[in-house]
Amino acid sequence: MEAAATPLYHFISSHQPLTQKKPGCYSTNFGLVNAAETLAETSPPTSLESFSTLQSDCNKKFHSLNSVKAMHAKMIKLSREWDIKKNMQYVISGYLKFGDFQSAAVLFFVGFAENYLYWNSFLEEYTDFGGTPCEILEVFSELHSKGVNFNTEILAFVLKICSKLRDVWLGLEVHACLIKKGFDLDVYTKCALMNFYGRCCGTESANEVFKETSTRDSLLWNEAILVNVRNEKWAEGLRMFRDMQALLVKANSLTISKVLQACGKLGAFDEGKQIHGYVIRYALESNILISTALINMYVKNDYLKLARVVFDSTDNRNLPCWNSIISGYTALGHLDDAWELFHEMKACNIKPDIITWNSLLSGHFLHRSFREVLAILRRMQSAGYQPNRNSITSALQAVSEIRYLRIGKEIHCHVIRKGLEYDLHIATSLVDMYVKNGDLTSAQAFFDCMPNRNVCAWNSLISGYSCRGHFEKAGDLLNQMKEEGIKPDIVTYNSMVSGYSTSNCIKEALGMIRRIKSSGMSPNVISWTSLVSGCTQQGYFREAFEFLTQMQEEGIKVNSVTVASLLQACAGLSLLHIGKEIHCLCIRNDFIDDVYVSTALIDMYSKCGNLENAQTVFQRLENKTLASWNSMITGFAIYGLGTEAISLFDKMREANIQPDAITFIALLSSCKHSGLLDKGWKYFDHMKTDFGVVPTIEHYSCMVDLMGRVGYLDEASDFIQSMPTEPNAAVWGALLTSCRIHGNVELGEIAAEYLFNLEPYNAANYALMMNLYALSNRWTDVDRIRDKMEAMGVKIGPVWSWLKVNQRIHIFSSAGKTHPEEGEIYFELYKLISEMKKLGYKPDTKCVYQDIAEVEKEKVLLGHTEKLAITYGLIRTTSPAPIRVINNTRVCSDCHTVAKHMSLLRRREIFLKDGVRFHHFRDGKCSCCDFW
Repeated sequence: MEAAATPLYHFISSHQPLTQKKPGCYSTNFGLVNAAETLAETSPPTSLESFSTLQSDCNKKFHSLNSVKAMHAKMIKLSREWDIKKNMQYVISGYLKFGDFQSAAVLFFVGFAENYLYWNSFLEEYTDFGGTPCEILEVFSELHSKGVNFNTEILAFVLKICSKLRDVWLGLEVHACLIKKGFDLDVYTKCALMNFYGRCCGTESANEVFKETSTRDSLLWNEAILVNVRNEKWAEGLRMFRDMQALLVKANSLTISKVLQACGKLGAFDEGKQIHGYVIRYALESNILISTALINMYVKNDYLKLARVVFDSTDNRNLPCWNSIISGYTALGHLDDAWELFHEMKACNIKPDIITWNSLLSGHFLHRSFREVLAILRRMQSAGYQPNRNSITSALQAVSEIRYLRIGKEIHCHVIRKGLEYDLHIATSLVDMYVKNGDLTSAQAFFDCMPNRNVCAWNSLISGYSCRGHFEKAGDLLNQMKEEGIKPDIVTYNSMVSGYSTSNCIKEALGMIRRIKSSGMSPNVISWTSLVSGCTQQGYFREAFEFLTQMQEEGIKVNSVTVASLLQACAGLSLLHIGKEIHCLCIRNDFIDDVYVSTALIDMYSKCGNLENAQTVFQRLENKTLASWNSMITGFAIYGLGTEAISLFDKMREANIQPDAITFIALLSSCKHSGLLDKGWKYFDHMKTDFGVVPTIEHYSCMVDLMGRVGYLDEASDFIQSMPTEPNAAVWGALLTSCRIHGNVELGEIAAEYLFNLEPYNAANYALMMNLYALSNRWTDVDRIRDKMEAMGVKIGPVWSWLKVNQRIHIFSSAGKTHPEEGEIYFELYKLISEMKKLGYKPDTKCVYQDIAEVEKEKVLLGHTEKLAITYGLIRTTSPAPIRVINNTRVCSDCHTVAKHMSLLRRREIFLKDGVRFHHFRDGKCSCCDFW
């Protein structure tokens, strides 16, 4: 006999009254339940008067547990003459209200035939009053052990609770019971079994249940797809949906929404469009759940316009629908549009929730609007919303990026006030915030107070120490981590690789790569990229390409960060051809839309002498970041195109991009290379007052260089004396260079004295001073400087120039081996010089800093490496492609004049990169307008 037919008093022992609990307390005493009697007894007949009294009692509120029991007794006595379903639920609620969870559960099971549609609400009400689903299973187990028989609906209900609680063994017992009773073929039971196995044992077991079913109706297909998608088996869920449609089985709205979610996760745009067609065909567009899923699918596939079309065509938009479209706009960088939608939503009387605010926070963070993240957080709190873990994490990450330690500490105080410091996600973010703000003491102190520390927290602290060169402390933490039973993962070791690489400890970084292998793991793309990136940051460009070769030999494919680092190496070595090949790689692998890659491409083309390509990449960027603008402004600066740089800065401001310190360094550099003194002063004066950017030593150095180049040497000297910070070598070096340009020995000697103290082994400073003395024919002082260098063991390195012809690098150096085709080169150069003299060219012998005769000086000028390199390029190349020469020193005025004449006589474009900037020669003119 099924339990639904058994009155409750048959389950209650007359010898042991049912123990009651206060709400929120739990008991596991089931000795009170007596299931020995399983035969239903007939209730005595009742009068109409008794029935009226019962209805009157039901309409009154329960005031105690005894009143609930009294009502229950009447319900049993008069069960034939009143609405059992309604009043049974009423009594169950009474038991829950007064904390008698066992009686509520027993009554629910006993009356399941009347209650099976009510089970979801029962679970919710049960937990709201302080009960736990575990207690429901305990009641079921006790009844089952007493021999009570249950129908399929009860067993399916119990399986759902087992799924919720991950109670595998009880679920398996229920499955066995279903098989024994022959209930396992019931479709609802099958669905419950699939749900149970999917949650507790994995999709493979759930799919086995599905495969063993001979007759599969729509309910079963829908459940099978949901189980797979719920377990993130996106491709399998999509395949099942396709098979389901081939059999003409109709999907429900929940299944369609989940399959659309799978299309978003897999980037399956075509499949998503087909499902959209299915939705239209069956007139399901009005279903808000499906519409929201369509919006999310299009957003995940980067088709924001289509998502907006779906949104605009949706009637009765609810909050999740608005959140989906706002989240899409923020995720894809359309922040202004997202705010417009936010205000439109409020105008439609849809109140934003924490999800709305969090999507705005995360979107602004992802697109590097870090200050706006903090502003949104304040606005959100002012609107009465309490930040949750996601809100706080976004804010902490923003603080980490802009180095606002004070605000980070304020957020930490908020976390403590709200009792959120025990949230592991927030705690780890706090450690990371302190680490990235350079406050390792606070990071360590908070880390030590964390009751539970996951591998992420350990990794963050180890990374902080290793990236700042504290390798001993990082190593100690690594050992401590192991002692506490936390196994280091690949991220742990990668942080050490990165730290060693950026600290110029390449051998140690390689040692850590070997340690990764010995620990049973394989170095991944991040391991090798850390090594490549570290090399490029330290200027070891050739080594970066060597490690790339090793990385490829191990079968590891590059990612966007690797590519950005390699482009930086190409820029450092001026390897335009390889940079173009990497550009092609970016296009093939869809890296081109990555903002870091695009910025690196702009930088590479600018520094490799192809400003036109740099501009093309910049113009094609849809979402230009501050770094992109800075890179392009810098590109104009190194070509001496000050007007273009300023114009681009104005466009950047029109795009509401806030400049930073790097922007102003690029602007001031463009002014100094173009001689724009007034503009330079304007930006220097306004950078702090108008943009909140405090000038650093780099900005002061640019201003000294700018004033010095245009001849305001005394003003530059006074400016140095008034600086709020101590001048460094860059500042004094800028003044000395200007003194050499304008022949001011007195100020040059002052600058040189500081430089010799700051950089006693920098040969460039001694060379500059010798050149200045040579210009004034003070050869005794030249010899004095040379003797000083010799006494200190300082040597001037060789001057060299190189160019690439037919995939080969040809180097021309002032020391070492001569070029094998030297004879032909000099023959052509003599010929060119002869033609130039007819156009009025006169050798500038002031560029020779040797005490020799004028005739000898002219011969020395012919041997300048940039002249030889350009001449060789004219001999060996016939295509209209420009000749590109790289030189390691500032080009002298004579070579500059010769290059202009060569471009005119041979009708060739010549790009010359010296130690400071680019010169673009065409038709007898240079891009620098003879100001460099």
